[in-house]
Amino acid sequence: MSQLTHLNQRGEASMVDVTEKDITDRSALAESSICMSAEAFALLSQGAHKKGDVLSVARIAGIQAAKKTSDLIPLCHPLALTKVGVDFELQPEKHSVYITAFCRLAGRTGVEMEALTAASVAALTIYDMCKAVDPAMEIGPTRLLQKSGGKRGDWRGDVPADAEKVQR
Repeated sequence: MSQLTHLNQRGEASMVDVTEKDITDRSALAESSICMSAEAFALLSQGAHKKGDVLSVARIAGIQAAKKTSDLIPLCHPLALTKVGVDFELQPEKHSVYITAFCRLAGRTGVEMEALTAASVAALTIYDMCKAVDPAMEIGPTRLLQKSGGKRGDWRGDVPADAEKVQR
């Protein structure tokens, strides 16, 4: 059975010691989405939102968030990310934006939390910029799609066909 790695022998929160782990190429892909009213979606997709280019701001916010994950999640290690990508797919039939975030590095610990944080903050930024038009927007689901590298190796969930384009 798997053990919770962020608890010490006394059951207290503890940062994992990764000193002895091998440096390997590690990556993670995460997704989120945000669904909104037809009016908010039209403004966003036409670039007519009075706050500016919503998706450009959300992309930068997601990238910055990935780089700051260890400041937000107490037991995450600060990482020297070598790649962060955030991409958006407009889904007019659902009035939603599908978000993918990809993170990569050569290091001793994975980047799952960074990819999840990037996707989450990109969605929150879209919400922040569009909330005046639609405060009832819904975010989610947010989840890990795949990860590679490390002692446990690769893991892949149910990855939508379009999700992997953000890696380029």
